[in-house]
Amino acid sequence: MKKLAVVLLVAVASFCLASSAFAGALAPGGMAKCTDAKSITVENTGGGAERGEANATIWFSSTHLTSAISLSPSANQGFSTNAGGAAGNKQVKMASKHSMGKKSVTFNRQNNFSRGDSISDIDGVVKITNTGAANLNVTCG
Repeated sequence: MKKLAVVLLVAVASFCLASSAFAGALAPGGMAKCTDAKSITVENTGGGAERGEANATIWFSSTHLTSAISLSPSANQGFSTNAGGAAGNKQVKMASKHSMGKKSVTFNRQNNFSRGDSISDIDGVVKITNTGAANLNVTCG
């Protein structure tokens, strides 16, 4: 009986570790959680929004702070693409400095900080909530 209890405990612990290593797809309004991850990647998988924008809030247990992010790989941030170019680059014979938004963002553990010293310290529990209309993919590494 004791052996069965130990095997069951090991199986449950393995399942918990495996599920925390990959949070997966996150539909609008959904929440994912990563615990003591070395890195967390949030990726815009598109769909839903007019310009493919994905929005999320990220809560860090180490600092009890919430940060908002927006991933907009197809958004042009309102710059004109007509003959004048972004902010008149063509008139001054200058290469365009305009870039589109990012598709993903990765948070990495900061080894040189003690717990809670960094604003985006991913030590402990990190909760990602999809507050936009596009799907997100969350990977805990």
